[in-house]
Amino acid sequence: MQTMSVAGVGQGLAIPASFSNLKKMDPMPACLRGGPSDGFLKLVSSGKKKVGNVRVSGVRSMAPEIAEMEPASKGSQLLVPRQKYCEAVHKTIRRKTSTVMIGNVAVGSEHPIRVQTMTTTDTKDISATVDQVMRIADRGCDIVRITVQGKKEADSCYEIKDTLVKKGYNIPLVADIHFAPSVALRVAECFDKIRINPGNFADRRAQFEKLEYSEADYQEELDHIEALFTPLVEKCKKYGRAMRIGTNHGSLSDRIMSYYGDSPRGMVESAFEYARIARKLDYHNFLFSMKASNPVVMVQAYRLLAAEMYVHGWDYPLHLGVTEAGEGEDGRMKSAIGIGALLQDGLGDTIRVSLTEAPEYEIDPCTRLANLGMKSAAQQRGVAPFEDKHRRYFEFQRRTGTLPAQKEGDTVDYRGVLHRDGSVLMSVSLEQLKNPETLYRALSCKLIIGMPYKDLATVDTIFLRELPPVEDKGARLAVKRLVDISVGVLTPLSEHLAKPLPNAMVLLTLQEAAESLDKVPAGTRYAVTVRGDESYEELEGLKSLDATMLLVYLPEDEEKSSRVHASRRLFEFLESNSISVPVIHHLNFPLGTLRDDLVIKAGSEAGALLVDGLGDGVMLEAADQDFDFLRSTAFGMLQGCRMRNTKTEYVSCPSCGRTLFDLQEISAEIREKTSHLPGVSIAIMGCIVNGPGEMADADFGYVGGAPGKIDLYVGKDVVQRGIPMSTASDALIQLIKDHGRWVEPEAVEA
Repeated sequence: MQTMSVAGVGQGLAIPASFSNLKKMDPMPACLRGGPSDGFLKLVSSGKKKVGNVRVSGVRSMAPEIAEMEPASKGSQLLVPRQKYCEAVHKTIRRKTSTVMIGNVAVGSEHPIRVQTMTTTDTKDISATVDQVMRIADRGCDIVRITVQGKKEADSCYEIKDTLVKKGYNIPLVADIHFAPSVALRVAECFDKIRINPGNFADRRAQFEKLEYSEADYQEELDHIEALFTPLVEKCKKYGRAMRIGTNHGSLSDRIMSYYGDSPRGMVESAFEYARIARKLDYHNFLFSMKASNPVVMVQAYRLLAAEMYVHGWDYPLHLGVTEAGEGEDGRMKSAIGIGALLQDGLGDTIRVSLTEAPEYEIDPCTRLANLGMKSAAQQRGVAPFEDKHRRYFEFQRRTGTLPAQKEGDTVDYRGVLHRDGSVLMSVSLEQLKNPETLYRALSCKLIIGMPYKDLATVDTIFLRELPPVEDKGARLAVKRLVDISVGVLTPLSEHLAKPLPNAMVLLTLQEAAESLDKVPAGTRYAVTVRGDESYEELEGLKSLDATMLLVYLPEDEEKSSRVHASRRLFEFLESNSISVPVIHHLNFPLGTLRDDLVIKAGSEAGALLVDGLGDGVMLEAADQDFDFLRSTAFGMLQGCRMRNTKTEYVSCPSCGRTLFDLQEISAEIREKTSHLPGVSIAIMGCIVNGPGEMADADFGYVGGAPGKIDLYVGKDVVQRGIPMSTASDALIQLIKDHGRWVEPEAVEA
């Protein structure tokens, strides 16, 4: 049996090349799914041994040692390399890259993070496309991408470019190419950059077939790719054009998926096949992207890509984006989680926020994210260097805190103050306690004859900075009714001592926990707030505490430490000392913070930690923001990080010239009819260019199949074709009903 070993590892384990379904075999990680690549895995001779259910081999690598080995997961016998994926884990240092010239715009680490978007017009409509590009440019966009699906669109590109130049707009234009090498060759003569999708540039659209290849068969496929791709590389060299080798999670080829699974490893290898050809031809004016609609997969793929480039000594820039993010706060949150997490690690040189909105509206959140990334890199705030041994870079492995349990003598149920899938805490004011029913609704409780009951998305714990006076019977009754349904109540120690509230939990600073724990009344639960950048001597005090939870909090005006890096350091301390207390990320925004800034900062900081499995919940405070907005943003963050699912999930493309219907209108219609289905995921796609694989993250799909016609999917499989658009949304609902996932909307009590 042939075996493969991880390239660059001095001593390790090899995996059989014939295993194509390793992603189903625990504990085999995504980063070791085998395949025939001279870049990732090398053939070796080996001796046999057994690890788990997979026959593997001890090997001596042919390559120099580049990383220490570590278990693939806690308790695993399988060893994997611990690879560097960023310049530093304790502060933001921008990864050094080469400079790629896209027309007159330079992209790379020596330049600002560039902002880009994509037109939604029919490319053959030259006037409409030119007008949209000008509006986009006037909003401050650096680069614009235009879909070019055929010869007619390619011919239009010449006039689009010429008209824009005549009007004084020299913004670089990028041709978006799928399935059409000949079209790419033509448009390369006039546009500044070509984006190719390695999943469908030379391969047919994926049929999700499991293919078996001999070495000769696989090499024949690579030779076919090289034959088709080489002319485009040569033309880009001749005309000085740039290129993006842009992998989409949803459009990996059957060949790649047969070897690597539908995985981040497959995404990276798909791009590297093309990069090796470009390098062989001495062409280097290109960058990479690794897009997915799932922020967790997207972050893993980019990190793996960066790690492999470090191994190879490559320094190509990165284009960041969460594809099919959706619209509104949800779309912005998904993008902030994925893009923000990578920017905090110093990864990313140009970005796009893909929203199901007019492209002009993408520029503002995109610019905010770019500015956040550049500010983080410029300030290099962080913490002192520490050994980051427990965080999983390339796979989602959540650290789950030990949830509260009942204790002898408890008179209320504390088990509900935190949720196993992720908790939301909210700050409640004395003013809100004056109108209990309004408060209960704001907390997303069910109301039955005015009495609150917990629902799927009810806030788990409320934080009262001030307790109502002892004589305020109405306010205290309102709080008691929440305690009775297992909603937690948290208040500062000083408040509880001054105005005792039965069954409330008290919040201590780390110093109070060390010096004043004896002041906490007997039997009272307590939480501790920490910064994460305390001295290890101070953190040692956590070992002896019986805290219900920790709240990680850094003031917004903090000048030295970074929330992300201080929190990573804290989690490393907790894991190293087997402290399993739940951890809540607490962010308190100053007055005047704009909604978009709040969403982006929360996603980029707390979301960047949750996407690594670090944290058990979030509390967002902003005194001048709408309570419902803060609650929905917090729950949206948990759902975006693939933790707690409390509403219908939508995978919705941002529209482009290929879109076969009014995406914004149809998306709004479907959302209106299906928004009450938590746990159900629906893909709304203007066309199938990204492949049904993008719907691997969705239960049901609504996809433009032809003008005026819709195809419906269940997972990756098309189940109904050519449905008239006028009846397609009703057909989608019937499909959901047929699969037992439909519930009728609940009547809301007036």
